[in-house]
Amino acid sequence: MSQAMMNMWISFIGLFLMFVSAVTAIYSREKLKGIFKGIGLTIAFVCLVVSGLIVAVIVIGGPTAIG
Repeated sequence: MSQAMMNMWISFIGLFLMFVSAVTAIYSREKLKGIFKGIGLTIAFVCLVVSGLIVAVIVIGGPTAIG
């Protein structure tokens, strides 16, 4: 697999983690109570930070050659 394809899949993982973060945060704030709310929001925050780091690494890495 080329570096460009690998970067594409890694960026998709970052986008998926952003989606998971948003859904988890909304669900935690609306449906959960107590310690479970805190755990859910912590998971959402960790997913958001990891996805931000992934996107930053991919963007800072710059363009890659196709092929």
